[in-house]
Amino acid sequence: MKVKSQLYRNSFWGLAGSLVQNLFLSLFFILLARHYSTEDWSTYLIATSVYQMVAAISTMGLGQWFIREVVNTDDKNALVARFLKMQTYFGFFFFIINLIIVLVTYDDFTMRLLSFLFAFNVVFDNIIYSIRNINIAQFEQKKTVAVLSIEACAKFVLACLVYILPISVVTLAILLVLLRLVTLNLFLRIGAPEGIKLMGFWNVKLSLNNIIVIIKEYWPFAIISSAYIVYWKICTLIISKKLPIEAVADFENSFKIFTLAQLVPTVVASTVLPRMVSLFKEGKMGELRKLYMNLFWFFCIYGVGAYTFIHSFGFEIIPLLFSEKYAETAIYTQQMFLTMLIMPTTFLQAQLLITMKLEKLDMWFNVKRLCINVLICLVGLYYIKSLSVVTYAIFISFIILHISQDITLIKRKMLTVLDVSKFFGLIAFLVLGYFWLSKFLNPIILFCAFWLVIGTAYYFLVGKSLLNFNKK
Repeated sequence: MKVKSQLYRNSFWGLAGSLVQNLFLSLFFILLARHYSTEDWSTYLIATSVYQMVAAISTMGLGQWFIREVVNTDDKNALVARFLKMQTYFGFFFFIINLIIVLVTYDDFTMRLLSFLFAFNVVFDNIIYSIRNINIAQFEQKKTVAVLSIEACAKFVLACLVYILPISVVTLAILLVLLRLVTLNLFLRIGAPEGIKLMGFWNVKLSLNNIIVIIKEYWPFAIISSAYIVYWKICTLIISKKLPIEAVADFENSFKIFTLAQLVPTVVASTVLPRMVSLFKEGKMGELRKLYMNLFWFFCIYGVGAYTFIHSFGFEIIPLLFSEKYAETAIYTQQMFLTMLIMPTTFLQAQLLITMKLEKLDMWFNVKRLCINVLICLVGLYYIKSLSVVTYAIFISFIILHISQDITLIKRKMLTVLDVSKFFGLIAFLVLGYFWLSKFLNPIILFCAFWLVIGTAYYFLVGKSLLNFNKK
């Protein structure tokens, strides 16, 4: 019971922290987008995109390795020191990779300067990543939440200050790197579990051969853990090279709204994952399928709801959030939200594949999705110079990913061909029906009436079953 209680507390703090941090970081993003010129904001976004993409790869996904090892070792401090030193090595190595990418790709001096500054965060982030995984392994997520919430609040305050003080994007980058350094120091001093010593980790012995052995065994997790961020950020880099720089701001602003919409299915799927794993280990495949299918239809309805909301109110919401200079961004936000029709169920199915110990297959699906997306973007932008090419490429690559998952789950008898047909048929019926009704009804009346009917039908057909299952 004690372990179970620790698990629930750990999950609660992780989810609560994610919600708080997303709130403040979204406000930070919106305030900066409103303040800076489109060109300055786009330059800033490109520099941060390179850093975020490199940082996602730099950890090599070794948090999984550490969490497994720390449970089975007696000398936890020695293992922690080795993990911290290993991640620091990776941080410095990918710091150089970050600089090389920018120097080869961009000629603009401001872009290079911003990228140089943000590259320092790769080193800081890797050490912070290590401490966060230490807290996960020791059931001390609340310490991670506390430190990262302080940082998120500080970023919000900094975004407010740009309206008072003459802070250029370069000065902003310097302040953000210094803030990340402060966050790192907070983690080192107060952010680790009791009994775990962090200071002095650099003195521990760590051979190159030991690092290579670990990477060889866990390399699929490096791809899985970084695939999502790399997928989106490589789109930003392609846009920055193939389209006017203003298109970067349109894409990233749209993506920020998209990330807020996907927070609900991400949180729900993460919360239910332990239950799915438990049912799979116990061999209760019938109960696992029932839970999965109930969530599947919830995610399906949620995706359609998110899309219809942006379709009806996107042209009012986007200028309200980002100012009138980004009024046209709403077009690309609507296009990007086509992906929301299938992204929630795609994420749920990825969780199910991991539950069934098919993470390598999931990895290759994500690699295929990335390659398809890049190929469509490069070929499409050669003929049509429009951001719409990128948004539709994302949608198409997600459809292919979803179908790949569907085929696997049908073979594993977790889905049937009829289930998949119903899924795509229901989405087409609801979206096309909504389009047709929008010709005759006021958007507010249509959205409220449409989802009152759908919500009621869903509750009686699926919702009651899901509530009763969770009570067991």
